[in-house]
Amino acid sequence: MTNAQAMDALEGLRARVESGDVDTVLVCLVDMQGRLMGKRLHARHFVEHGWEETHCCNYLLATDLEMETPDGYASTSWRAGYGDYIMKPDLATLRPVPWLEGTVMLLCDVLDHHTHEPVAHAPRAILKRQLERLEGMGFDAIMATELEFFLFEKPLDEIRKEGFRDLQPISGYNEDYHLFQTTKEEHVLRPLRNHLYAAGIPVEGTKGEAGSGQEELNIRYAKALDTADYHTIAKHATKEVAWQQGRAVTFLPKWHHDHSGSSTHIHQSLWREGVPAFYDDGEARGMSALMQHYLAGLLKYAPDFTYFLAPYINSYKRFQKGSFAPTRTVWSVDNRTAGFRLCAEGTRAVRIECRIGGSDLNPYLAMAGQLAAGIKGIEERLPLPPPAEGDTYEGESGLIPQTLRDAREALYGSTMLREAMGDEVIDHYARAAEVELEDFARVVTDYEVARGFERS
Repeated sequence: MTNAQAMDALEGLRARVESGDVDTVLVCLVDMQGRLMGKRLHARHFVEHGWEETHCCNYLLATDLEMETPDGYASTSWRAGYGDYIMKPDLATLRPVPWLEGTVMLLCDVLDHHTHEPVAHAPRAILKRQLERLEGMGFDAIMATELEFFLFEKPLDEIRKEGFRDLQPISGYNEDYHLFQTTKEEHVLRPLRNHLYAAGIPVEGTKGEAGSGQEELNIRYAKALDTADYHTIAKHATKEVAWQQGRAVTFLPKWHHDHSGSSTHIHQSLWREGVPAFYDDGEARGMSALMQHYLAGLLKYAPDFTYFLAPYINSYKRFQKGSFAPTRTVWSVDNRTAGFRLCAEGTRAVRIECRIGGSDLNPYLAMAGQLAAGIKGIEERLPLPPPAEGDTYEGESGLIPQTLRDAREALYGSTMLREAMGDEVIDHYARAAEVELEDFARVVTDYEVARGFERS
């Protein structure tokens, strides 16, 4: 967006404020966990002053899911006193929030309070850095995400007060593509689709997924930064709309060991000046040499970026044979058992789908990690191995890291990601993984008590 376009957007908002249509502006940053954090500004203050910048505590990019402030981060600490970041509104992301009365929102870039430079470990900045590298090579990244989640009978507050026990999904059976069951869920999914579309999110549709109470939301492909923004806003909206309708949702990848897991599949391709650079009708399957190198990079460096696809202890409970969640970092042609699936073989829409990511991922980090690996594959001109065939659960090569500890070690030791993102970023997120491991290690679980209380 040019400065002139930004000012036009601001003046358009000013007119809506003057008419009384808008009284609240959500100014949001994306935190490490991929959540929207920020402030509600009075709309008149925003159009007069707040559009230039506002501020937040710098602990927002150094917390865990509980919003605790663990030590060990170089960026901020009790010793440093927890200062401010600048939240710089990106007026290109200004959009209505139709499910909240009189409200608009926008996303902010996070800047250092003293230097006014982007904060390197902010998720949007991490993705932007990889997109700038691609732009320098003459490419745009076009991507799309699929959001999976579970919908439950009871409201969120009731479930929380009951200690998250005896959870009952909204349906009692597998509802994959099931139109009758999803009709019963339209009181949540219909307003979700329509509100998101009215907010400028190019929603394609929703469907039942392969578990009882499991849903999938599909959003049309777009430029990578837009896709990450769409994903984050849509995930936030899903929680709020379900709450408004007296239901609860979870994006936990594996909420129960007897139920299916939830993923975030990421589709990706590179384009040059509006032309798909992954397509070459003279190559097998329509895969250009560029695409082959890119995919080879994904395969070689998948362990390095797995943390960005699976950032929590629970994330690794999903990777089970016969579950439609992959266990190996192999590629295959239109095969849902593989970690990477070739889609639209032999057409201009040819692309690669990464099936490793869980529903809990931060899309900015997940996309940035894959783009960094793909770029490295192009730079190294890596050869692409033949596709795996049949049931790719069979085999022991190319296993996805089995635990968060394994993924954390691969992230920390990744020369490729340190070159692509910087030591500061990798050290920061490696510490985030340690925090999760340390917190889980100190907790006594229901499983341990029930298993060993009498019999140990």
